[in-house]
Order: sequence, then C-alpha cells, then structure tokens
Amino acid sequence: MAKLISMEEALGHIKDGMTVMIGGFLGSGGPNTIIDYMLDTDVKDLTVISNDTAFVDYGLGKLVVAKKIKHFIGSHMGTNKETGNQMNAGDLEITMVPQGTLAERIRAAGYGLGGILTPVGVGTEVEEGKQKIKANGGEYLLELPLRADIALIHATKIDKLGNVYYRAASRSFNPLMAMAADLVIADAENIVEVGEIEPEAVVTPGIFINYYVQGGKH
Repeated sequence: MAKLISMEEALGHIKDGMTVMIGGFLGSGGPNTIIDYMLDTDVKDLTVISNDTAFVDYGLGKLVVAKKIKHFIGSHMGTNKETGNQMNAGDLEITMVPQGTLAERIRAAGYGLGGILTPVGVGTEVEEGKQKIKANGGEYLLELPLRADIALIHATKIDKLGNVYYRAASRSFNPLMAMAADLVIADAENIVEVGEIEPEAVVTPGIFINYYVQGGKH
C-alpha cells in the first residue's frame, strides 16, 4: 500500500547515477515540488527520461541548470537553452526519441513487453544501430523498452491508498511512468480520504504507487 512520507524521506530514495523518469509536459503536470527540493541536495549524474527539459526556470529545466543530469532521454529540448548549451559543451549527453515512440517504449516497459515495432524513423538517423524487421509488407524499427530506477510523478489528487486522479492535461506521461519504474513517488497537490475520488476518475491505481508526498500546485 502506498505510504505518505516526508520530503526528506523522498529525496533519500534518489541516488547519484540513477535513471529517473520525470512526468509532465513542459513542466505542467510535473513533480515540481520534489524537483525544487532536489536542487538543495548533492544528487548528481542522473539519467533522466522525460518528454522535454521544460524551461530554465521551471520544472525539470531547473535540474539541467543545476547540472544534476548527465544524460537526458526525451523528445524535445528547444524550450530550454541551457540544455543545448550543455550539450554543445559536451557536459550533457542527449538521446532524442520521437514523442510517440518515447511514450510507447515507456508503456512497453510497464506492460512487460520486449519492445515495439514502429515505422517512425525508418530511413533516417533514428534507425542507426537498431534492428529492422519486415512485417505485413512494411519495414519497422524494433524499439526497446525504457525502464527507470525511480519515477517521480505528479498527482492532482491522491487518496490514502495511493489511487491517483490527474486534472486535465496534467496526466501527460505520468500514468505510463508510474508503471515503468522500480519505485514510484507521487508529488500530490491534494491528499484525500479513500472514497473521495470517484472510482471512474482513478487513472493510476494505488498498486503502482510506493510513496507520496505533500506537494504544491503546478
């Protein structure tokens, strides 16, 4: 069962060199309270899997500016000039993945699949080093699952069993990432009693959540 922990306890689970999934889209729906507290820790050399690096002063972008990330895997970085600066300086490794492929690789890890087949990237630089498979008259790239040591997600509401409701677009990559990491911590705007979230509004069941912290609105 999911457990409410302090921010200090949550930060204690994030270690140097870990692979960390961070939910959200351009910072919206991200675990931004946890990120803000991470800035005051010594954690470093993270491999971060996220859709984007947000902005220099918002969301995941703050971790880039603080140079806590050594490798970023995602689909977009153009809104954060510091990401490009560090990449060009050789301080930050970047692996770009088409957005749909990124989502499906994370989903594959959560669903226990060996990978996905996609035509996206065939005949481009994206196919370099990847296995190509012919099926149904087409040619596809085999894209392997993406899994993390820890996933940091946002929750608009979470009940005391860990069931999560996301408001509107704050859902983004959060449900997928909650299934694709060894440990999941939710940064919750609101912590409510069991039954206060309508069953049909639960997107991520509590079975996928290990811990949750009281966060803020993002």
